[in-house]
Amino acid sequence: MKNQIKAKAMEDQKPGKLQKIIQSVTDSESQTKSASNEHIEKELNTKILEVTMKIRYHYPELSKYLDEIPVTIPAGKDRRKTLNHLKEYYESLSSILNKYKLNYPKIAG
Repeated sequence: MKNQIKAKAMEDQKPGKLQKIIQSVTDSESQTKSASNEHIEKELNTKILEVTMKIRYHYPELSKYLDEIPVTIPAGKDRRKTLNHLKEYYESLSSILNKYKLNYPKIAG
C-alpha cells in the first residue's frame, strides 16, 4: 500500500504530468477571461446602441455627428483592442450627447 502511494506521488511529480496540470489550469483561466470579455463586449455594444438610438430619436439634430465619428473595430483576435475601441466609441457618443444636454438644457429634457 505504501509503495502504491509513493509511486502515485512520484508519478504526479513527473514533468509531463505537472505540465498537463498547469496547462489545464491555464486553459481554464483563459476560458474564464474569454467569457468575461464577451460579456463586456456585449454590454458595450448594448450601451452604444442605446446612445445611438437616443440620439436618432430624441436628438435628431445630433445625428450628423454619428457619421463623423470614426469607428474602426479590428476583426483580429486581440480582444483588448476591440474592447478599447468599443469603449472609446461609446465614450465619444456619450460625450456628444452630454455636451449637447449641458448647452441646451431646456431642449434636452
